[in-house]
Amino acid sequence: MRRAFLAATAALALTAGAAQAESYDLQSTFGLQVPSIGPSPVRWADNVRLMTKGEVDVTVHGAGEFVPPFEVFGAVSSGAIPMGFDWIGYWADSIPVANLVGSMPFGPDPMLFLGWMFQGGGLEIIQKAYDPHNVKVIPCHLVVPEAGGWFNKEINTAADLQGLNMRIAGLGAKAMARLGANTQLVPAGEIYVSLERGRIDATEFSAPQLDIGFGFQQIAKNYYFPGWHQPASWDSIIINMDVWNSISPDNQKIMTEACHANITYNLYDQMNAQIEALEKIEAAGVQVRRFPDEVLSAMRQASAEVLQEEAAKDPLFKEAYESIQAYSERVGRWSDLQQLPR
Repeated sequence: MRRAFLAATAALALTAGAAQAESYDLQSTFGLQVPSIGPSPVRWADNVRLMTKGEVDVTVHGAGEFVPPFEVFGAVSSGAIPMGFDWIGYWADSIPVANLVGSMPFGPDPMLFLGWMFQGGGLEIIQKAYDPHNVKVIPCHLVVPEAGGWFNKEINTAADLQGLNMRIAGLGAKAMARLGANTQLVPAGEIYVSLERGRIDATEFSAPQLDIGFGFQQIAKNYYFPGWHQPASWDSIIINMDVWNSISPDNQKIMTEACHANITYNLYDQMNAQIEALEKIEAAGVQVRRFPDEVLSAMRQASAEVLQEEAAKDPLFKEAYESIQAYSERVGRWSDLQQLPR
């Protein structure tokens, strides 16, 4: 009799637990096999499941499983998909400040950007831009500095950029256009063929860890640094606001903390992966170079002009831009004081 009672009690507990479980679908803008970025939302969902003891169960889907990648934001906004994972800059047409957070030329390094986002008021500014779209944003993956790009010729002066056909995204593209380059946004899966067939002369995509998988080293033999156009950038979890509001405060806190854990993991994982990829790229006969100071100076000037123009168009872009500048100047002093001589 006692055994039957215990069994019945256990069954009721399991039933109650199952009834409390909240299940959601999340679609990424990336394929799940893409190094570093692909597994990131899966790792976050695993942590959320673990930390909530199964109360929040998120199933992650790769690019295109429900909607095309560039339609994820709209689908989350309307509630067609509860959650998404993205590169923030993809939504710049709807949310101008997203372009700044996704790709700020000559912007803060990863550590400064991290501090600004969570302790410098950054997230509060960005959320104001997402609110009209009924979307909750949680920064969840901080991308390390990208490469400056792959070029089929040496870049010795700013004049070498004039007439160059280059695949480049975000605000960096606007700066390059100001320097005379012909810029275009080629989808990731088409970049290799575009380089191979001469439709573009140069491309940027990401850091060595990702670039090597696309095989660019087989075609372009000049790999330039630094990644002036994207010293750091953010990927995020986006959640329909009605869905977010239906989740308990404790589980909302867990979902946010799981993103903090995800950022930490991805920072050290990306740092560890770059040098191995870079060595393989060099072994393929690629010349790893730095842009000359003259070229970087021209890029900085063009970027400053672009940023000021964009700030004049949108009040939240302006607020975020001025906030980043002030934070970097004040808090960056600590890093400057700690610089050791080489």
